[in-house]
Parts: sequence; structure tokens; C-alpha cells
Amino acid sequence: MTFDSQDHPHCTNSDALASSFSASYAGVLAFIAVAAEGNFARAGDRLGIGRSAVSRSVQKLEAQLGTRLFLRTTRLTTLTREGELFYRNCHPGVERIVQALEDMRDLREGPPRGQLRISATTGFGRRIVAPLLNGFRARYPEIAVDLLLDDRTTDFTADRIDVAFRDGRLDDSQVIAKQLIPMPMLVCASPAYRRNHGLPRQVEELAGHSCINFRTASGRIFEWEFKVGGRIQKFLPSSSCTFNDDELVLQAVLDGQGIAQMAGYQVSEHLRAGRLVACLAQYAPDDRGHYLCYPSRQQLPGRIRVFIDYMTTAVRALDLGCSIGLSLLPSAVPHEARRALATGTA
Repeated sequence: MTFDSQDHPHCTNSDALASSFSASYAGVLAFIAVAAEGNFARAGDRLGIGRSAVSRSVQKLEAQLGTRLFLRTTRLTTLTREGELFYRNCHPGVERIVQALEDMRDLREGPPRGQLRISATTGFGRRIVAPLLNGFRARYPEIAVDLLLDDRTTDFTADRIDVAFRDGRLDDSQVIAKQLIPMPMLVCASPAYRRNHGLPRQVEELAGHSCINFRTASGRIFEWEFKVGGRIQKFLPSSSCTFNDDELVLQAVLDGQGIAQMAGYQVSEHLRAGRLVACLAQYAPDDRGHYLCYPSRQQLPGRIRVFIDYMTTAVRALDLGCSIGLSLLPSAVPHEARRALATGTA
């Protein structure tokens, strides 16, 4: 005996409902992944499917909803106003499902993999972050790393950044800022400069010294900062030399050309070795901190989680505070990280 859809119309309705639900479910998962990752390719990596499959699922969802959820250009994928509303309404529950899928995929596929795009300020990125990447890559060879050195404010969406290393906090409620280490600012000179010119004992005495200034990425001269009588005091000394690269500022100070205010991570090694001496420590400004920043969301892809954990341990274990009173344990840093920093290899 055979039946057609006219004999049992509820069968056709059930199949249509099941098909609609399946398409909607896949579309919502794809939509949440694209919104979180910022583009279709990385959403595909997160879900373990191809970019074209993600795009088709989102297009079907948009057709069902009768509205555009994303604005797509060659560089950016951003939510429309309707997309933002839909994201706010549905993402909490779906994120839990996506995380469960990711956890199962991690168990099935083993070590984290995929592309990791990192931003760091030029000085900190070159001196601290880059040398540590060898150890990270050795531990997680399936993760490809793209490091961008940029002193501008990080735009996580436009630049498709996963993790950023920044000096000082970011005023962005959508970003989690995790302090890695303090960022003391120290006025330093070479021993030769001290022998020939002495060192300032008061901030006012800087006017009688040869000062070296740093020009920021915006073109502005970096103002020296001190805490005098409990209040912040900014000072822009007349300069014998100005550079837009903090490594050139450091080298000029090492060469005895003058004095400069620099970050602790730049000078700690030289202070320990006696190649530099510090002054005006009693007027050191409040600590700004070096921060590891990443987009605020409940779940992070495995590649981002392991990078955050690795770099937090590695950076904190380096004695970058020198005489500032930090007592970080070198033994806590991974062996390959210590070797990289010691040899200067990247």
C-alpha cells in the first residue's frame, strides 16, 4: 500500500518544518560565528566547515528573516542594525551551543589550529612579543601567527585582530584588558653621561640637561610624566635629539648623547648590566601597565585561549621591572621562551 502527500498532508508539513528548522539552526550558528570572528573565513575555521558553507547558511537565514544581517565589503564584514538586534537576542544561548561544538571538535581534532592575528606596539612587540613566538610556535605548530607592529589604537574589527598588546588600558567596554606586567617609566642615562654631566635630582633640573625625545605614531612629541607632591606633572623638555623609534632613543642614551624617559621593559636589562643608571625615581609616575587585550565574549576559540595563557606566563616570568621591585620568577617561563630572550632569536 502506498500513500501520497494528499493522504497524509501532515507528513509534508512536518518535512517542511524540519527542513526550515535545520536551515535556521545552521544559519544562526553560522551568523553567530561570523559576528564573533569578523569574517566568513575565520567563522568557517571556528565551525570546522568551509567559507562557502558559512556564506550559504547565512544567506538562507537572511532569506528566511527577510532582511540583511551583514554589510559585506572586500575588507570588512559588519552587522547591520537588524543584525545587531538579532545578535543581541539570540547569541547567549547559541554561544553555549557553539562552545560545546568547539569543545567536542578540540577533543576530536587534538591541538588548536588556525590563523592568529596579533597586534603589538612597536617597541614591546619587537623586544618582547616577537622573541617569544618561536616557543609558542614550537608548542602549537598548527597555529599560524601574523604579528602586526602598530602604535595606533587597535581596531579589532577593522584590522581583524584576535589579540593586542597595548601600553595602558583601552577605554572600550567590548575589549577585555588583562594586565601582564607593570609599566614603570624611568629617566635613564649612561654612566659616561653621569660622569661628564651629573644627573638631575629634581624635575626642574632637567632644563639643564641634554634630553632625548620620542615622537609618537600620531606625530606628537611624547611628554615626560612625573608625580610631584601627589599630583601628575607633565614635562616636555627642549631636546637635543628626537626620534620616532624608541630603539633609537635607547641607543642614543646608551651612546651617552643625553637622558630620556623610557619604559621599564626597554631598560631593565641595561640597568642590571650597569650600562644605564636611573634617576628621579622618587618622582616616578603611576604605573600604566602593559595589557593583553582581546574582544569581550563568553567563549574564545582554542587558538586564542592557548596564546593568552602562554604569553601571560612567558611575559610575567621575565624580570622586566629590574630595580622597580618586581619579583617575577624566571623559572615560570617556558624553557624555549627563556632561550629565545637570552639569545635574541625570533
